[in-house]
Amino acid sequence: MDYDLTIIGAGWAGFNAAIRAKELGLKVCLIEKSQIGGTCLNLGCIPTKTLIQSAKVFLLTKKSHTFGIEVTTPQINFLKIQERKDKIVAQLRTGMQFMLKGIDFFNAKADILSPQELKVDGKNIKTKFMLIATGSKPIEPPTLKFDGKKIISSDEILNLKEIPKSLLIIGGGVIGCEFGSLFSALGTQVSIVEKMPQILPGEDIEIAKKLEIVFKKKGIKVNTNTDAATVDLSNFDLALLCIGRTAQTNDLGLEKIGLKLERGKIIVDEHLRTSISNIFAAGDCTGKIMLAHFAAYQGRIAAENIAQPENLKQADNINIPNCMFTDPEIASVGLNEGKINKFDFLGSAMARIIDETEGFIKIISDQKTGQIIGASIIGPRATELIAILTLAIQSHLKISQIQDTIFAHPTLSESISEAVRINHGI
Repeated sequence: MDYDLTIIGAGWAGFNAAIRAKELGLKVCLIEKSQIGGTCLNLGCIPTKTLIQSAKVFLLTKKSHTFGIEVTTPQINFLKIQERKDKIVAQLRTGMQFMLKGIDFFNAKADILSPQELKVDGKNIKTKFMLIATGSKPIEPPTLKFDGKKIISSDEILNLKEIPKSLLIIGGGVIGCEFGSLFSALGTQVSIVEKMPQILPGEDIEIAKKLEIVFKKKGIKVNTNTDAATVDLSNFDLALLCIGRTAQTNDLGLEKIGLKLERGKIIVDEHLRTSISNIFAAGDCTGKIMLAHFAAYQGRIAAENIAQPENLKQADNINIPNCMFTDPEIASVGLNEGKINKFDFLGSAMARIIDETEGFIKIISDQKTGQIIGASIIGPRATELIAILTLAIQSHLKISQIQDTIFAHPTLSESISEAVRINHGI
């Protein structure tokens, strides 16, 4: 079988690349050894956010009296929560499968024999171009191993049959904070240990500090500057080890063909081409920004560069929103240094209406030009609001242009216009 493009990995990068390549007229083969949708659909974005939504409904029901609604004590049916999560994942997986019409899909392991040939499910495949989009996996340090019972990964915690009474989270990054927020809402006693001076290392310091304060109000124990080796694991029912993710590039045969790697990640140029001219790579396996929407972007760029070599595009869009579905939500985009305009959700009518006033919006602009160059949000619907500011940065808008825009009232989005009013600049 001969193809113009063979893609290994049907996660967000590989799937979007396959769809785009088909649109551009290429004969495409897509290979996935596990399940279509990759980490995002099966072990990441979708299942975690589905569980988080159930936790949000539970918390809202618990405080329904605040809104003048009296209900009997709400109860958690964790198995039904898990069933709902599995159903949504399955529905989305079926939808993705349907979209692959016109693309040959192999649900099997790929072995790369040469830059132009692979072996899949006992069949030899010849290809003009190859795209590697094999994603990432949880980091497992040599001193602390997953055992699937006491010490589990972010993959395994998604399939628990019952809610743990106590949970130690090793690693206070995005994954750790999301799961900490989730299980705390479900009644688990959560403790987070983070080796760095703040949770959410690399995130805006003020945002990270605010989340830590909120977590402590909720009864989540947060210990920064703490090595997990100093913690007695026997004090907890479970320990979630989530100190990051690493590129998934083993067992492909990359060594045999001499493709260059750096600490397991695939080295690519600005056009996503690897050290072998007809092989490209996209998504987490390149070790760059490990976000599903960035992987999708890379996948589309790679497909376009393969199909249209006379018009190569650089995968250089740095306006990448980063979203965290903690409670409260957090989102950021662009730079975090410059002139700061800030608005606290305490001043938002809609935030008070929905009873979610914790948090603030920070909008960063260039001191000289007034152009918006970054934003950070912690508070209600932060993951939705950041889209407005991402578009503002992408469109090179200035603070004055947001000031001149009429936002509907009462909405959370009008907090953005409030933040940029002159009297809020600091």
